[in-house]
Amino acid sequence: MKNIAGKIEKLNQSISEFGQVKNARLVAVSKTVSAEVIKTAYDAGQRVFGENRIDVLAPKVEALPKDIEWHFIGNLQSRKLRQIIQNSSWIHSVDALDKITKIDRICGEENKPVKFLIQVNVSGEEAKHGFTPESALEAIKTALNCENAECVGLMTMAPFVGDEDELREVFRNLRTLRDELETELNCKLPELSMGMSNDYEIALQEGATMIRVGSSIFA
Repeated sequence: MKNIAGKIEKLNQSISEFGQVKNARLVAVSKTVSAEVIKTAYDAGQRVFGENRIDVLAPKVEALPKDIEWHFIGNLQSRKLRQIIQNSSWIHSVDALDKITKIDRICGEENKPVKFLIQVNVSGEEAKHGFTPESALEAIKTALNCENAECVGLMTMAPFVGDEDELREVFRNLRTLRDELETELNCKLPELSMGMSNDYEIALQEGATMIRVGSSIFA
């Protein structure tokens, strides 16, 4: 776990080189490391971190600087939504209509707006969560009715394969779906959260605005 600062710098260089959108950014996935290690990345200039378990996230929020932007990227459990909202400002993994309405309600009760992304299972893998591309329209329609939370885009997880063409197709299909939804609903969905340690360069080339990278920083 050496040279975290150098690894972050390299990733930001890749974002500058491969990114197709202005201000694409790195979400440093810190789920496997301690608050002390996160502080090392913070001291290197990183301010956006992603966690996938609320019981791990909450103590880190308490221990670390308050200007960190916390992104919740894990599977959403309805009974833990309030705590997730209390401890993060972004949710990447909204995968059901009832969770959209519940997030909006809790944000109002907590007087804490969050930004969220609709998770789309572009690859169609049974093990992955998310709306199908066909059901994403209804999800976005529901999300646009939110009063206290803001839907700002889409998220997907690509299959763990080495085939670049297959990965590129998944990312391209998410971008195309986003463009179609914006046109059909006359809305703006600027964010595309896609790409992880093994495929972030391809995701950036296909329009990612956020890449979720952990092992390339902390391993």
